[in-house]
Amino acid sequence: MKPGEIAIVGAAETELGALPEMTELDLHADAARRALADAGLTLADVDGLTSAVHSPIDVAHYLGITPSWYDGTSVGGCSFLVHVRHAAAAIAAGLCSTVVVIHGESGRSQKGRIPRQRGADSMAGQFELPYGVVAPPNTFTLPAMRYLHDTGQTIEQLANVAAVQSQWADGNPRASRGTAKTVDEILSAKMIAWPFTKSMCCVVTDGGGALVLTSRERASDLKRPPVYVLGTGEACDSPIVSQMEDLTRSKGFRRASAAAFAEAGITVGDVDHLMVYDAFAHLPMYGLEDLGFVGRGEAGAFIEEGNTAPGGKLPMNTSGGGLCYTHTGMYGMFAMQESVRQLRREAFKQVENVHTSVVQGVGGMFTAAATLVLSDRLP
Repeated sequence: MKPGEIAIVGAAETELGALPEMTELDLHADAARRALADAGLTLADVDGLTSAVHSPIDVAHYLGITPSWYDGTSVGGCSFLVHVRHAAAAIAAGLCSTVVVIHGESGRSQKGRIPRQRGADSMAGQFELPYGVVAPPNTFTLPAMRYLHDTGQTIEQLANVAAVQSQWADGNPRASRGTAKTVDEILSAKMIAWPFTKSMCCVVTDGGGALVLTSRERASDLKRPPVYVLGTGEACDSPIVSQMEDLTRSKGFRRASAAAFAEAGITVGDVDHLMVYDAFAHLPMYGLEDLGFVGRGEAGAFIEEGNTAPGGKLPMNTSGGGLCYTHTGMYGMFAMQESVRQLRREAFKQVENVHTSVVQGVGGMFTAAATLVLSDRLP
């Protein structure tokens, strides 16, 4: 795939928060229709579809379409970034012409939700669950504590990640946590699993979103300004945290971002805007270091200096991210939506002069990773 050959021409989210009246299939359908309306297209224009957890065939049937290409890759929260990569390749190869990448999840209300348990015979079931490592908060404590220990960064710097992101969400009526908080307020919140207080953990919501992708040529005839896909990458690490090569670094982040940057022909100096998946407060710190924006052990100070905050030189997680804006359980779709909004000049807190945005996603507990380089300009 050549940089800029494929474009995002439609993007939309459903309502967010508590939506007990909608099942997960309802959220898929609502997201798809909103994104197609945004693009000025209809379901009749769609010949490609992706979804995670829910079978794309089930989703297609629910929508009343029969796609010629589909993808059901399900590797956690970065699945939708992977879907964009796969969809772009499929369109470039001529397998389809218009793909809807869809997400819908009832993470809070649990309506129509497919069980996501890990069986006793899984790797986690054999080697982590018996020892009490049973949920994201106390699974991510292992790498977070080791990372702080090895790099010398502090709990206060970890809390500052959430505090800075709360500045981006401040006043946004769509944000679950829409009020700015101080580091002291973050630290004094209820302890969930050391070192994470509640404010260092993502919100839990219902919601969905969708993107519409097509060729650059077709995008020029549609009503919305195209966002071009310049580079993509995907990678994996260990299926369980305890078997990672290094608890303090993400091999997936490094490999996926290197592939995306190389394909796009950019370096970190070319990036105007950054979205790093942030189910917990340590993930943006890993992202800054593993993607090469700062050196080893420098992420905490970089954020403390205001570089990622409103007015900073590297605006990051400008919606408030999973910590403040929304997190249905799989967050990657919403990170991509904010990048698209920034590149279209439609964001709640719009950053000036954004032309290249990078989205970094994670799936599972560092199990999978994917990176996108998006731009409002052709290379």
